[in-house]
Amino acid sequence: MNMSIVNKSLRPAIMMVILFSIIIGLIYPGIVTAISQVIFPYQANGSLHTVNGQVIGSDLIGQEWTSPRYFHGRPSATLANDGSKSQPYNAQNSAASNLGPTNKTLIKTVKQRTEELQKENPGVAVPVDLVTSSGSGLDPDITPAAAYFQIPRIANERGLTPDQVKKLVADNTTGRFLWIFGEAHVNVLNLNIALDALKK
Repeated sequence: MNMSIVNKSLRPAIMMVILFSIIIGLIYPGIVTAISQVIFPYQANGSLHTVNGQVIGSDLIGQEWTSPRYFHGRPSATLANDGSKSQPYNAQNSAASNLGPTNKTLIKTVKQRTEELQKENPGVAVPVDLVTSSGSGLDPDITPAAAYFQIPRIANERGLTPDQVKKLVADNTTGRFLWIFGEAHVNVLNLNIALDALKK
């Protein structure tokens, strides 16, 4: 094999790899990062919420709320990083349960969750997103119906009137994008922050 031909082909190939590595791997990400920091820094930095200088959560990733004084999000099926145990809203191991609608374990779990929720709000149908997890296990939003379902508990725990809490939910409901795409939803973190700021 003629080495001059190999050298002629090899040198441009290596130079192209180096050139595109610099352009695509360093320059382009650097420009995009700089522009995003100038135009929309809040979103570019993870849509983080801080209270008294401490990060308490993100608009983009849900978290587990257990206190009856707060609105609760969807159940999360995420596991610990080693897969050994349940760890709700573990952003490092995003996953669904992968259980189909006829799976006995899923049916039993949904039934148990439904019965538990009906204790706090008897006679009212439980919204499906309060008893099933999302595909990612990290969904930060719930449907308005899921928020309204929790109003009696919140009002009772906080000494508020149901109308006060209902208005809070309405004020924190985001409609469809451009009025046609997606569904109306409520960000649980934003709603709970507004709830803490609400005066009796």
